[in-house]
Amino acid sequence: MKLLLACLLCSSFLCAQSTMKYTANAAQPFGKINPTAPPETADYAPLIGTCDCTSTTRKADQSWAEPQDMTWTFKYIMNGNAVQDETLKEDGSHSGSIRQFVADSSRWYVHYYSNTAPTPILSAWEGGKRGDSIVLYRAQKAPNGTEGFFRITFSNISDEGFNWLGEWVNTNETFRFPTWKIVCTKTEDD
Repeated sequence: MKLLLACLLCSSFLCAQSTMKYTANAAQPFGKINPTAPPETADYAPLIGTCDCTSTTRKADQSWAEPQDMTWTFKYIMNGNAVQDETLKEDGSHSGSIRQFVADSSRWYVHYYSNTAPTPILSAWEGGKRGDSIVLYRAQKAPNGTEGFFRITFSNISDEGFNWLGEWVNTNETFRFPTWKIVCTKTEDD
C-alpha cells in the first residue's frame, strides 16, 4: 500500500512539473513562452529580462522633472501564456502590469497597478503591435475636458533594450502631449 501511494504521489509530482514547464523558476528566472500561447505573446519576447532604465515625468508646472533610475523586469507568467512586469524606482514608487493577449479580439489587455495609487479595480490599456512598436490606449479626457486617450508606446525594441513613452493624444491622434518617458538598457535576459 505504501509503495502504491509513493508511486501515485511521485507520478502526480512529475505530471505537475511537466504541465508547468514554462513557469519562472531557478533554472529559468523569467519563464518561457508556451508554444501553445497565441503567437502574439512573443511581441514582448525582446523585453523579457531585466533592464536598467531612466524615467522622466512632468512636474506640476509641465516642465520635465529630474530623471530617476529604475529597474524594469519582464517575465512570462501563467505557464508562459502571459507577461508580467515590475518596476522598482529609486523614489520608492513601484508598479507593475499583467499583459495578456486575447485572440478573440486580437488585442493585448494590460492591467496596471502601483503602490502609490492602490485601487480596487485595476486600470486597463488595450492595443497591439504597430510596425516595430507596441502601442496601447486607455480612454482619458484632457484637463480641459477634451476627449482622448492616454497612449503608451514601446519603441526601439531590441535585445539591448527599448524606449517607452506615455502621452495624452486626442481622438484622431493629431495632437499629443508627452507626460512620461523611459529609456531602458537590458542588463539580464533569459
